[in-house]
This record gives sequence, C-alpha cells and structure tokens, in this order.
Amino acid sequence: MTAEVLDAVEEFDVVIIGAGISGIGAATYFSRELPEKSLVVLEARDSIGGTWDLFRYPGIRSDSDLHTFGYEFKPWRHEAAIADAPLIQEYLQEAVGENGLDRFLRLRHRVIRSEWSSADSRWTLTVQTTDAATGGTQTKTIRAGWVFAATGYYRYDEGFSPEFPGRDDFEGQIVHPQHWPEGLDYSGKKVVVIGSGATAITLVPNMATGAGAARHVTMLQRTPTYVMALPRVDKVALALTKLLGQERGYAVTRFKNIWADRAVVKGLRTFPRAGRALIRRENIKRLPKGFDVDKHFNPPYDPWDQRLCLAPDGDFFDTIKEGKASVVTDTVARFSKRGIVLTSGEELEADVIVTATGLNLQLFGGMPIVVDGRQVDLADALCYRGMLLSGIPNWAMAIGYTTSSWTLKVSLMCRYFIDLVRHMDARGYETVVPVAPAGLERRPVMDLQAGYAKRAEKRMPQQGLEKPWRMAMSYPEDAKALRGPVADEHLEFGTLRTAARLPGGRRATHA
Repeated sequence: MTAEVLDAVEEFDVVIIGAGISGIGAATYFSRELPEKSLVVLEARDSIGGTWDLFRYPGIRSDSDLHTFGYEFKPWRHEAAIADAPLIQEYLQEAVGENGLDRFLRLRHRVIRSEWSSADSRWTLTVQTTDAATGGTQTKTIRAGWVFAATGYYRYDEGFSPEFPGRDDFEGQIVHPQHWPEGLDYSGKKVVVIGSGATAITLVPNMATGAGAARHVTMLQRTPTYVMALPRVDKVALALTKLLGQERGYAVTRFKNIWADRAVVKGLRTFPRAGRALIRRENIKRLPKGFDVDKHFNPPYDPWDQRLCLAPDGDFFDTIKEGKASVVTDTVARFSKRGIVLTSGEELEADVIVTATGLNLQLFGGMPIVVDGRQVDLADALCYRGMLLSGIPNWAMAIGYTTSSWTLKVSLMCRYFIDLVRHMDARGYETVVPVAPAGLERRPVMDLQAGYAKRAEKRMPQQGLEKPWRMAMSYPEDAKALRGPVADEHLEFGTLRTAARLPGGRRATHA
C-alpha cells in the first residue's frame, strides 16, 4: 500500500528512536533531568519492550540478573533475579506508568530516513506511521536538534539462518526463534535445536519439560559453548532487601553484583586456563556419569572470547541428566525427509527443527543516515565514548555491554548525554561532532569472536585502541570515563552561525 504524506512538520529538541529497555530508560532520565527540552519516543512496533516483546519462544529470559539489568532508578521487586520475558515486560510497563512516559510515546512510528542539515542544525526524520485499525500507512516529517538511537543492534525483521542443503525435503516444521509461531505444538514430538548459544540453552530445558513437553530434544552444535549454572533466586539480595528495605537493598545488591560480575569476567580473561578448568569441573558435577564433557563442553576458544551461557538453577544440565535432552557435536550435511543428516553420516530424526543459529546485526533499523546530502557509511565511523559517532553531529546511540548487563552502560550513557546537552546550552552551542585523529588505528567495535559479530564487521562502526575511542566493556571503567569532563579535544562544537562548517570545514569553536 502506498503511504500518504502528511504535510504538518513537528519539532522536538530530542527524539528517542525505540521503546525497548534502552529507550524507556533514556526517556525517564531525559524527562527528569532535562524537563525544559521537548521530547518524543518513536517506536516502530505496536507495543513497547523491544526484545522482550518481539521474542516469544518458550522460556525466553534474561541472561543477566535483573538487579543490574534493571534500572538504577527502579528496584527489581520479584524474587527471581533471572527473569522470564513476561516479568521484564511487566517491569517496563510499570516504568512507563510510574514516570508518565505515555505523553512522549508514539507507537507504530517507524523512522525510515534521517537527514542532517548543518545550515539549521537540525535532523529531519521521515517517519512512517501505521494505523492500528486499518493497517494503512502515512508518512510524516519530524525535525529535531538531537537523535538518541535506542534501536539495539540486530535486525528485528529477520534472524540469521544458514542455507541448509535439502531444507525443502524436510517433511516436518522448521522454526526460527525470532519468528516463533503462536501455538506451536511440539508435545510428544522429536525436536532438534540447531545452535549452542543463549537461545538454544534456554529452549532445550523449556521444550523438554513441563506441560506440552517434547518427546526428546537434541541440541545440535557445531562448536561447544561455555555453560555455567547460576541460582535463579539471589538469596543475598532477598536478605539485603529484608534488612535494608526495597530501595537501599536494591542499591546494595546492584553494587555487589556489578563488582562480582566484573571480577568473574576479569578473572576468566586473565586466567583462561584456570577458568576453563573451573567451568569443566562444574559441568562434570551436573552431567551424567561418563558424559563426554571434553567433546560437548570444551570450546576451542577461551572464556569470554564469546559470551558465556547461563543455565538458571542448572536447568539445562538437569534435562540432559534426566534423559529428556541430549547434545550432539557435529555439522549439518543436509536436511532429509525425516530430519538432519550429519557430516559423520548419522541421521537425527526430527518432527520439528529449530534453527537457533543467531542474529543479523543492524544498527538504527537499517535506515539511511544522511549528513548534508551525503549518506553516511557507518563502517567509516568511529565510536566516541561508546555512544557518539565520528562525522555524525548531534547523534547518540545506546549500545550496552556484551560481557555484563546491557542496561548498566545505558544508564551511564544517558547521564553523559544530559551533561553534554547542559554543557552545550550553557555555552550557546547548537552542534557537536566527534572528530577522530588522522591515522587512528581501528578494530571492530564488538570485541567478540561470535559468528554474528564477525558477519557484521564490515557494516558496523569501528573503535580505536585508546580512550575515548575504545569501547569499554567494563562498568567501572565507563563510570570514570563518562562521569569525567564532558568535552575534550576530540569534540568540535558549533553555534548556528558556524554549524554550516560542520562536519566538513571543522572550523567550529572548541569548548
């Protein structure tokens, strides 16, 4: 259907794109700390929540504790520290209501193009709106001084699924977790889950147990993953809450978990051999006697070269121990009528195949970003303090951690953004753009060896080797960097009179 065009142009000081956990957090911080600024939150979907509303596969949950994955301004009140998506959605809905964010929120508003004009220091956003009742679309224009992109880093419309030979020969059902069919019936059926990441580790125990459980679930992995069992309930957190009250107990638990998590990550990366031995020993304790741990749980890389996977209360290991699930380490030769033929020649029979093969990375929903008539190639941009991009004025992005709770970094980014806006207002600046030093050595922005990160390297921004161009993956490190001086020699500020010289002329006044 061809979209109609709406003539009215709306103006805002700040546009937040995305109403997931990052966007809701940002809207709360900005509305509290910058009440004089006009604000709007544009969400392409028909509900808030981002990841936690999109994914509907069995057992979808956080891979981090909610005392750090939750907001610092809103205590996590449920007993379970590792929470399923419905509880996280409930938490986000509460955050919207408690902070009056409904007045800023616009659902079914997809930004399809962003254009910056240095002549007037404004972004012009082309926004496609969808009527909830009819499905008809219209196009409108929104102008803004700042864009805060809280869109995450993967494609919402498609996951990654390799081209498996013989796929059309399979007579059963093939499902990708990102597009889980409502009401999928796998009870009493044989299920093969292809993959060994967090999604697979979640799916296996949830499909193998409880009402409507599968007859048997096999996790087929090409490469083993580090998997660790952690308690679903943080008993120390419950004790601290009982002793100190909801607010203070949450704050102390958050502090405790930040440093405990940091110690684990740093310890495993500093002493990888000892870390590998520790994880192996814990796996042996939880798996059946005689299980081939070295074949199925001995990755060819060091801990945290890729993400570790979490098994709450060891549920993943329990299903294997009880015979409800199994692990096969091999590669797919082809699909067959009855299942999957492996390179070894073995055939895995299946009624349902789940391709938990990963995500496709994509920043900003894939929209074109144009600066003074030239479309930006994001691969040419460098990340400044992990949130601004070289060559793109008045544009911030929310990218959280990969080695700890995503939201920890988002809270620091929002505070820096607020300080930056105040700094500019106090000095009469309209624009700011990071400018990378010539000859700066570059490397991929995501410091992971995971397939999804490697596949997207050439489409993503890059980072340098030193601050402020290096993407820190440590909350303590970022807490210093983002709470320090707002301006440095890498930022160029301009007034409306000098804005036309940015980013090409680089003649703006420094702070």
